[in-house]
Amino acid sequence: QVQLVASGGGLAQPGGSLRLSCVASGFTFENYAVGWFRGREGVACISADGATSYQDSLKGRFSISRDNAKNTAYLQMNSLKPEDTGTYYCAADLSFSRVCKSFEASVHWGRGTQVTVSS
Repeated sequence: QVQLVASGGGLAQPGGSLRLSCVASGFTFENYAVGWFRGREGVACISADGATSYQDSLKGRFSISRDNAKNTAYLQMNSLKPEDTGTYYCAADLSFSRVCKSFEASVHWGRGTQVTVSS
């Protein structure tokens, strides 16, 4: 059974940090690109071989990475702002360009984790 489970969300203060995790199962994770979305808005994506792409406004604050041995992708979020608030989802696809652009078009996706940035 294919699963992508996002976790690590919560309440953070402005200027704080959170690290989200996306744990995959049921498919060969290392062959797939992974994307993070806030709602349906692309945030960051990472290819199977580690190339990364970010929403322009988030460069320098957010960092995407992956650990294929753990079947997990991460989103490190620093210097959080209230506008970062939202439900974050991860998706996986064999196509790097597709997983960077569209949550719904990606072949695998899962439940999200809520991030709230507020003082």
